[in-house]
Amino acid sequence: MLMNVKARITESQFQELLSYSVFPDPEAVHKAVAYYEQEDASWLFAYESEGVYVGIIGFDLNERQEMTIRHLAVEPESRGVGFGRGLLLEVIEEMSPTRIQVETDEEAVEFYRSVGFVVRSLGEKYPGVERFLCTYEIEEEEEED
Repeated sequence: MLMNVKARITESQFQELLSYSVFPDPEAVHKAVAYYEQEDASWLFAYESEGVYVGIIGFDLNERQEMTIRHLAVEPESRGVGFGRGLLLEVIEEMSPTRIQVETDEEAVEFYRSVGFVVRSLGEKYPGVERFLCTYEIEEEEEED
């Protein structure tokens, strides 16, 4: 079950999930928490399975319904069974974005590619670290007459 948890970002369970998507440094988690607390256009959802929160997705949504994913993570014991894909698909259903973008590292590229994102290298943004821009265009459903 997908739940909006932005108002609960200070709870340790959500900060722990968020920590899986940032540089392994407590300061990075604090920055992410502050971001969701301060940005009105940001959203934060968690996925609950059998009473346990197993994944989290944070994103911005602009006035044109373009989504920028800031964080997407599934707790380690629940990876590889479709929770990340489920989170993404449920958020698409809930928020109806027209386009989705996410900047990521090499580790997550295949996940985004498997969902249908177009992947483009941004080169080495940090010494020794190649970054990628993944983009997904949402096709409009045609109305039947």
